[in-house]
Amino acid sequence: MRPLVGITGRRLSASLVHGMDKRFAGRHYDSFFSDYARGVAEAGGIPVHLPFEAGSAEAVERLDGLIITGGQDVHPGRWGGDESAVPADADPRCATMAHDVERDAYEAALIGAAIDRGVPVLGVCRGHQLLNVALGGRLVPDLPPSAVEHYSPNAALTDGEPDHVVTFTPGSLAASVYGGSARVNSWHHQAVDALGSGLVVSGRASDGVVESIELPGLPVLGIQWHPEWQETTDPAFGWLTAAASGTHPNAGPVTAR
Repeated sequence: MRPLVGITGRRLSASLVHGMDKRFAGRHYDSFFSDYARGVAEAGGIPVHLPFEAGSAEAVERLDGLIITGGQDVHPGRWGGDESAVPADADPRCATMAHDVERDAYEAALIGAAIDRGVPVLGVCRGHQLLNVALGGRLVPDLPPSAVEHYSPNAALTDGEPDHVVTFTPGSLAASVYGGSARVNSWHHQAVDALGSGLVVSGRASDGVVESIELPGLPVLGIQWHPEWQETTDPAFGWLTAAASGTHPNAGPVTAR
């Protein structure tokens, strides 16, 4: 059977939808970039969108794989960052880049349940950072200027700038998926700093910024770029669906730790 892959998303106010009748101003909708679902389906999986209410171990028990998607910054209260910089009145349902503690909690719960059960996990951009935070790690709150452009205004639907090449650790899961290096897009101002429990760095940009992390021996991979917006098909989706089917050579165990 084709593997069932869960995909996380956002919750937003219906007032953000252009032309929405005012009667729906107090209602919310769940938002998922269709590119993730398309990537999973093209790789042979069945994509399933997960609302906040699906942030539970019971949901993970029915999944074969999990994608934690990109989006706004993880709230600094989760990783020991400076909370004074967070606007007190920013509503994540109405401001798309506002911190969303409810989203943080539901995705962190999914990460924990998936790791406990040996369900393959792919963390993308914010999801890569939240994977680190969920396991006790910290983040770089703002990357300093670098020769590598980490926040490209043209990040969507591109393979990235020529200088944005990630080099992978030989023998790592990331290297088995991408080879020795990969040119990627970039759209982030934060990055992984101190690693969470059990995680290792498996890929860095030329300026040393962490671009991929993983849990050795387990099917868990975090990548800082957006595979769903690479012009060239990104192999992350193929890895995830193969791992979810138990057919990838680096799929890891299929039972809980």
